[in-house]
Amino acid sequence: MSSFRKALLLALAVGATAAVAAEPARFVGIGRAATPQEVAAWDIDVRPDFKGLPRGSGSVNRGMEVWEAKCAGCHGVFGESNEVFTPIVGGTSAEDVRTGRVARLKDNSYPGRTTMMKLATVSTLWDYIHRAMPWTAPKSLSVEEVYAVTAYILHLGGVVPEDFVLSDRNIAEVQARLPNRNGMQTQHGMWPGKEIGHGKPDVQGTNCMRNCPVEPKVASFLPDHARNAHGNLADQNRLVGAQRGAQTAPVAQPSPAAAAAARAQDVGALLRKHACVACHGVDQKIVGPALREVAARYADRSDAATYLAARIRSGGSGVWGAVPMPPQALPEADALAIGQWLAQGAK
Repeated sequence: MSSFRKALLLALAVGATAAVAAEPARFVGIGRAATPQEVAAWDIDVRPDFKGLPRGSGSVNRGMEVWEAKCAGCHGVFGESNEVFTPIVGGTSAEDVRTGRVARLKDNSYPGRTTMMKLATVSTLWDYIHRAMPWTAPKSLSVEEVYAVTAYILHLGGVVPEDFVLSDRNIAEVQARLPNRNGMQTQHGMWPGKEIGHGKPDVQGTNCMRNCPVEPKVASFLPDHARNAHGNLADQNRLVGAQRGAQTAPVAQPSPAAAAAARAQDVGALLRKHACVACHGVDQKIVGPALREVAARYADRSDAATYLAARIRSGGSGVWGAVPMPPQALPEADALAIGQWLAQGAK
């Protein structure tokens, strides 16, 4: 390249930089530019070619320990998951590992689609665990724990042996054994950009902002003496799907001494200790509803404290939208203290 051309390119680059620096703020007084450190903290994605993957390793055995301590509560000991979450493992075979296509994805008689059946890139699994798991404490796993949990899931799916150690050096070899590695294609409308796929959505949706459905109001209740006439409905629903039966069996009220002891506890500390505030604000919705919203909804229930304590420990879905709340493994006394605080208006 000639000296003149180099000088010209340098002048253009300096001019462009100066133009950016001189550009006035679009929203004066609102926000600020993110610092390089803040951008780096969020720039943790791992791409299918493993760009962005940090160095490290983790064994299947270590992954089993982490899984049973932090993951099995929602996803089951063997990845079968509970009644709320989709199973992680199942539906794949040794033949799928050989071909790279999961045959059961075309089998309509198979009852579900697991994560391992649909997963086309192992980087997606690693990246999701790294940034989003466990649900109550995202990004709390170390790099080695993420490698280990990924290795454990891959072992449950028959991709790697039980003595395998997954690392940044051999993850590409694992990719070559993924059951659905050849199952992803981009020739559909959901793939963005004409340069990559079709660029035309399969459907055209529009937001409905008129005549929106409102929350239903219960106009009548069964009398108390009849609520449990056919047994506790909460115990009679199948453990699949969002439908849950009402608690119709009488619930024992706490003794005055137990109630006094529960009130003596610092509920704020309990909310932080059990990561409740990760999903619930006191006055504002985060992932789940605001705690004072919950208190207001159940203010008229005579058994609100014990009912809410039970709901905290059992989890649930469908009452406050589509996002489920997983079962919380906190002590019964802590759940009761939080339930009583909610029953008293969350004040």
